[in-house]
Formats: sequence, structure tokens, C-alpha cells
Amino acid sequence: MSIKIALIYLFLFFNLPINQKDILPNGFIYLNSVIPDIMLDLRYFSSNNFVGDTIDGYHANKCIISFEAAMALTKVQNELESMGYGIKVFDAYRPQQAVDHFVRWAQDLRDAKMKNDYYPDVDKNLLFEKGYIASRSGHSRGSTIDLTIINIAGLDIGKELDMGTPWDFFSPMSWTSSDRVTAEQKINRMLLHEVMIKYGFSPLKQEWWHFTLKEEPFPDTYFTFSIE
Repeated sequence: MSIKIALIYLFLFFNLPINQKDILPNGFIYLNSVIPDIMLDLRYFSSNNFVGDTIDGYHANKCIISFEAAMALTKVQNELESMGYGIKVFDAYRPQQAVDHFVRWAQDLRDAKMKNDYYPDVDKNLLFEKGYIASRSGHSRGSTIDLTIINIAGLDIGKELDMGTPWDFFSPMSWTSSDRVTAEQKINRMLLHEVMIKYGFSPLKQEWWHFTLKEEPFPDTYFTFSIE
């Protein structure tokens, strides 16, 4: 265990926040406090998502996640860095109030302004039936993350690897095993899946970007605190 990780353990043991201004519930941490160079693009803190508006509970572009998941992600980042890659995060902890926002949005069939970008091939009234939206999300338990791989070297610094679909694209094309993507896109998906599985995460087969820590510390708790 590195000195840095040992110190973080001590902070949590004594219930001291990493930043005295950013107090989180016990067991949670800001991911950039352990991976300072992490790239964050929290899309629910923007209008660039399937709703087309900032989502309830997202008040800052800050990535909150359980301490255990953060420690596993440091290993993922270290391995990817050895290959010239890094992590880019779209979402991690998601307050239940955000999920409630999704449910309200899904019930308003008149609002389909983001359909072409996020769900072009499925009718909005089928999003629940198809499993793209649910009244509860594993993200609210604090150990689920949506992410991709980016280049951190050469001329393409910050560029995402081509995964075949955008994040949160509601389509069978987003399934990891989809045959509707190219060989290169499949290889990129497999790289992400292999490194995440190696360090303790379970994938969701319908979403190439979605992973949950196998030994999540709060398997039965859905949190509601806002992202500040």
C-alpha cells in the first residue's frame, strides 16, 4: 500500500474529510482526491444528456464515489497509464433525486428533444419496458461508474477511444457484444472491460460504459445527498 493510500485510509478512519470544505457521508470520496489527473465530464451536470437539461441533485462537476471503488479505480488508471491511456468519467454516484427526475421526464411523452442523439431507434414510451430507465439505479448505491478510455499521450491527448456508440446511447448497439460495431471498436470495448474486471468491477452487458464494484460497500442503500 502506498503512503498516499494509507493516509487516505487514516482520514476516513478518523472521519476527517479530504477537503474540510467538501464534507461527504462516511465511506464516500471525491475521485480526483486520489486520481488528481482524472478527466471528468459529468454529463448530468449539463444539458448534454438524454433529458437535455441539468439533472436534479447535480450541482457541480464533481465525481463522488465510494472509497472502495475509488481505490480500485486508482489501479485501473495506473494500468491504463502504462499503455498511454487514462480514464474519463461520465457519471458515478447518482442521487436518488436524479433518478426521480428521469422518471418524471420519461412520463412526459411530449418532450423528445434529445431523441435523435440518445434514443433514435426506440419510442420514448418504451424506455421503461426496454430497461433503459428504472425507478432505482445502482449508481445511487455509490459504487457504480460510467466511464471510457482516453488518450493521454501523443497528438490525441484527451481524445476518447472509439467505442462504436456514444455514452448513454439507448440501443442494442451499446451492448458490449454487439455485432453492429467494427473490429477496432470491439477491441476498445474489450480493453475497457478487461481492465475493469481485473480490478474488481462487474460490467453491465447492455452498456459498454457501465461497471459496478463487485464488493460494493452499500449494496442495499440508495443515497439521496446532492453532488456539491
